[in-house]
Amino acid sequence: MIAVSPPSFRRERALLKRGVWPVAGCDEAGRGPLAGPVVAAAVVLDPKRIPKGIDDSKRLSPERREELFEEICATASFAVALASPARIDRDNILRASLWALKRAVQALPEMPRHVFVDGRDRLDTSCDCEAVIGGDGLIMSIAAASIIAKVTRDRLMCALAQDCPGYGFESHKGYGVPEHLAALHRLGPSVHHRRLFAPVVAARERHSAMSAETGVTVVETAIEAGISAGI
Repeated sequence: MIAVSPPSFRRERALLKRGVWPVAGCDEAGRGPLAGPVVAAAVVLDPKRIPKGIDDSKRLSPERREELFEEICATASFAVALASPARIDRDNILRASLWALKRAVQALPEMPRHVFVDGRDRLDTSCDCEAVIGGDGLIMSIAAASIIAKVTRDRLMCALAQDCPGYGFESHKGYGVPEHLAALHRLGPSVHHRRLFAPVVAARERHSAMSAETGVTVVETAIEAGISAGI
């Protein structure tokens, strides 16, 4: 087994020594699912109070993510922004994700002077922005943002599960697992589904055909909705 090094604070500290501060890391969660929003987070860690164990959210157990979420919220500056399914359908998933990431940076209590963002695409911000492929496993501020984004989105999907029971959002968080695809086949899309994602299109067409055969009209409403949860 190859040991994977945890992300470090080295790049942030180098900027701090040059007098460049605040430095933010940002990341998103939820590009791939068939339902629910994309959630973006921006985090500025306190160099003197960095929680131990920060890592790429994908490497952490749900329980450890929750613990670190609380520690990061208590010690760092952070902001969260959402891109709804309606925006994703309108703009496409990449543009909606970049929009949410930019909004998260702009919502920070103090505008950063430098931003690290996970991925290939830089953000159109007023400060310097550096895109880092695999940044959530390399740069601690991005890893912290990945935790904030992931936990926030997971909690939101659990709230949506109460609003739309039967789809299993609380377990698969909107991803296209067999359980979710079976629910789509059975129930058709909800207002929280991304209308232009292929499995959702197929489910909608199937239920439209069924309604045509039975004479029942199926009404869907795509909404740009604010979703709140205890986070």
